[in-house]
Amino acid sequence: MTLPVNSSRLEARPEQRSEMLLRDRYEVGRLLGRGGFGVTYLARDIRLPGSPRCVIKQLCPKVQDPAALKKARQRFEQEARTLARLGSHSQIPQLLDYFEINGEFYLAQEFVRGRTLAQDVHKSGVWSEKTVKQFLKDFLPLLHYVHKQKVIHRDIKPSNIVRCKEDGRWVLIDFGAVKERIAAPDHTYRSMATHFVGTIGFAPPEQIAMRPAYASDVYALGVTCLYLLAGRIPNEQDYDPYTGELNWQKIVRVSDYFGRILEKMLKSSLRDRFKSADEIARILELEDHLEALRPCLSHHPLSQTEMEPESLEFVSPLARTAIAIRAWQARLAAREAQDKKH
Repeated sequence: MTLPVNSSRLEARPEQRSEMLLRDRYEVGRLLGRGGFGVTYLARDIRLPGSPRCVIKQLCPKVQDPAALKKARQRFEQEARTLARLGSHSQIPQLLDYFEINGEFYLAQEFVRGRTLAQDVHKSGVWSEKTVKQFLKDFLPLLHYVHKQKVIHRDIKPSNIVRCKEDGRWVLIDFGAVKERIAAPDHTYRSMATHFVGTIGFAPPEQIAMRPAYASDVYALGVTCLYLLAGRIPNEQDYDPYTGELNWQKIVRVSDYFGRILEKMLKSSLRDRFKSADEIARILELEDHLEALRPCLSHHPLSQTEMEPESLEFVSPLARTAIAIRAWQARLAAREAQDKKH
């Protein structure tokens, strides 16, 4: 049967929900979550063979004015297209359907079977630095893709990152920016902009001030790493009361190299923080090549002979550096040979 569905009807007892159909095809199951913008349910698409599971998100714009509802409807359609475009990526749930019933908006999305980061830490304990770095290497290309589509997620946290049970891929769920644009009261742009989307503890200062940037997701990802390493998120005592900086060193101990990366991810100032996921990915990859690059790095000052060979009238800065490195390597080899004699 088809119901004129609203929030109160969807929140019926479990034995009643199993009989509810949305759009003559989605059998509504158990409640998965509730937030400021609506509720999320597990459902089945009974029109497809095997009645595969999916996720139904009910978004309530809470507007009565016809003109405002019309704008909300237009925005809903626009944001549904954004979700559909994002969902072409294997690490973002695919948008299956979107529709409106009695002024309330619904999204049907792919159901990802797996365990969230929060569930994993709760069940198996904290992660090692090596495991966290590998997670970042796997996840950062996805964040780069999201930002390239001009979308700020705004709610990156352990409960919104799922490890797919079938193939082990990381999946990012629950796009806050889309929720804000669909579900906020639609009187003026200003009223919509004053809706905070995110989670306190993971959101950086500029996001709390309703001025999110792409680097806001970088900060939230940094706090997520702290959670993986320590099993908890920072509390009020973990912040410097004068600067607002997170004293994350009190929470976890990591190598100097990874510590510098975390430090820049968690800067309270946008100016000092990593600007993109690509920046972090490049620095993480560089660590694997440090040993190979080390022989090329010289702290030995250039001598006059090395800097100004008599056989050359002009030596470029690059050539001077190369000469100095070769000379330093020759001296190092000579010392090693001398040590072997003794």
